[in-house]
Amino acid sequence: MSKIKVSLPDQVDSDITRLVEQGEFLNRDQAVEELLSRGISAYNTTTEESTSDLEDDMFGQTAAEQRDPALRDEEDDFGF
Repeated sequence: MSKIKVSLPDQVDSDITRLVEQGEFLNRDQAVEELLSRGISAYNTTTEESTSDLEDDMFGQTAAEQRDPALRDEEDDFGF
């Protein structure tokens, strides 16, 4: 296993200490290793497919393409 030395901002250092004290991790080494692994995994999840999915999402639409949910079409027949 490789060993590295990193400098962390005080807030990040405090957050890691707090997570260890709360029992989220067994010790500081485990916390740093797990958090780095999660960060790298999240960073590497961007793929060509997921980018194209965003285009189909409502947040990828222009304002003109979006439908106001408060407006009703004649097709909307809500009955009880």
